[in-house]
Amino acid sequence: MKAEVVKLDASGAGSIDLDDEIFGLEPRADILHRVVRWQRARAQQGTHKVKTRSETSYSSKKIYRQKGTGGARHGDRNAPIFRKGGIYKGPTPRSHAHDLPKKVRKLGLKHALSSKASAGALIVLDSAEMGEAKTKELAKAVKNLGWKRALVIDGPEVNENFARAAGNIEGLDVLPSQGANVYDILKRDTLVITKAGVEALEARLK
Repeated sequence: MKAEVVKLDASGAGSIDLDDEIFGLEPRADILHRVVRWQRARAQQGTHKVKTRSETSYSSKKIYRQKGTGGARHGDRNAPIFRKGGIYKGPTPRSHAHDLPKKVRKLGLKHALSSKASAGALIVLDSAEMGEAKTKELAKAVKNLGWKRALVIDGPEVNENFARAAGNIEGLDVLPSQGANVYDILKRDTLVITKAGVEALEARLK
């Protein structure tokens, strides 16, 4: 499939051929859902923690004698039955990550790119480079291009001046091609890929 290439000043820069096996698939929600769940599970900290009866700060002395009180038998105040006692079988620090085959992850990225292309939300940029890190200039260019909540994917390396200028613009994020992922692509309204980014993604996903 062909796509028009634009420059930062909104002028045309010819066209580019996009690989149909990467940008021309029929998006599948089930694959996208699996990959996003895998990503978010890996990002979850899993630092939830409660104190068990061996970690609470009461005395370990038996609270009253075993027999003859007419009450239930108890040991110390750290038991889960008491207020401020230890928690029974509460959460402990753990990883929420689970496995997902590499083929599915790769396919998910292809479907994410294809979903943006089919929705008309994919823009190919000639290059994401700036001579100086001027946020004002980049913000003006972004406004003229009509980008809102956009993700820019560059080649193997991001131009430092462009990245610094974009860092101060709300709703504009920049990633190198290696950092391209399903979650970040789907949560933005517009996906902008440079020509270098297209080459790098096609080499990565073939």
